[in-house]
Amino acid sequence: MIDHLSISVSDLDVSARFYEAALSVLGYVPVLRFADDASFGVLEGEKASSDPGGEFWIHKGTPTAPLAHFAFSATSREAVHAFHAAAIAAGGTNNGDPGLRPHYHDLYYAAFIRDPDGYGIEAVYHRAK
Repeated sequence: MIDHLSISVSDLDVSARFYEAALSVLGYVPVLRFADDASFGVLEGEKASSDPGGEFWIHKGTPTAPLAHFAFSATSREAVHAFHAAAIAAGGTNNGDPGLRPHYHDLYYAAFIRDPDGYGIEAVYHRAK
């Protein structure tokens, strides 16, 4: 449905390091890097990006309120835990420990983080173990 998303970040280097660490456990890798932009995507396998430039972009600029929330697909509950740990280690702030969120649906398993600029990011898995 969506080809790619782009957000403004206050410090491109800090955010690029954060997203590289947090998203790597979900299969995303850095794809492109320019002076004011960086992109991330899945390059191989079933979930490979259709856009060779990646589907998640960060751009040096001023984040504008309200800050958006993004949910990234995880391949397992273990990957949700790994995302949470990697994001915290990379400077993110816990915004919801890994676990079930049955108010969304019975199998909704997610973890929530605030990135260095305060964007809400999430890793989510929708299946039974």
